[in-house]
Amino acid sequence: MSEIAVIGAGGIGTVLAAAFADAGHRVTVCARSANAPLRLERDGASRALGVPVVDDPSEARHAEWVLLCTKAHQTATVGPWLERTCTPATTVVVCQNGIDHRERLAGLGGPADILPALVYIAAERTALGLVRHRRGRHLVVPADRSGERFAALAPRGVDVRTETDFTTAAWRKLLTNIAANPITALTGQRMAVFGRAQIRHLAVTLLREAVAVGIAEGASLGEEDVSRTLAFYDRFGEEDGTSMLYDRLAGRALEHEPFNGAVTRLGARHGIPTPANQAIYAVLDAIAA
Repeated sequence: MSEIAVIGAGGIGTVLAAAFADAGHRVTVCARSANAPLRLERDGASRALGVPVVDDPSEARHAEWVLLCTKAHQTATVGPWLERTCTPATTVVVCQNGIDHRERLAGLGGPADILPALVYIAAERTALGLVRHRRGRHLVVPADRSGERFAALAPRGVDVRTETDFTTAAWRKLLTNIAANPITALTGQRMAVFGRAQIRHLAVTLLREAVAVGIAEGASLGEEDVSRTLAFYDRFGEEDGTSMLYDRLAGRALEHEPFNGAVTRLGARHGIPTPANQAIYAVLDAIAA
């Protein structure tokens, strides 16, 4: 049994907290508000998690594992939680979007080990303390010592795979977000919108730009990744949404910087034109301002 702190009580944090608590680990959820107990909806059933939720870093304990499940743009706010929970023996699993997990945590985790994780879990926070797990239980981590340890720790219901070429894996995960998230957020529509020919064309353009930048960054990508990503989108139900859509509908800040912002910034570094991603990023940034 391990001491596990889950920072963030949104969709991903709630799903993972439930899985590790069910496996017998001592789980504490660190959240901005502890006013409501956490509940998880899955397969038509709803249940309370029964794990402590604290909103004051002083109430958290040192942990062997810290699962950082906030949005990427909220990372700067978790410093007090990491100071309280981390020791030299702690591994911080960064369960966030983007391609720069370790850089994002620079200076925040103290002596703790940092393990990036790519999360394939679709979950929606539908009310305070209530999360609906729609699909997915898959995480990808680097094939190093920390990654192997975390894969061995994974409870039933969470599939953790180790990956030797994590750079390529991270860019392929970015591709799953680079079109679906902004398009659903900007149109206010769920995945059914990808049935429209013009939307499909826009998605292809965004993906091809991202593939070109990813190759320049050392990822092993190609045109087949564009087709693979579109096929991934097609497997979603028409009423499925994205995290960015859920955030916009709820009036929360948008996580656009790690997606189209990263492609735009890195494209400029390599001299690769990314006009579609730049346009999408500019509109999202204006909404977020």
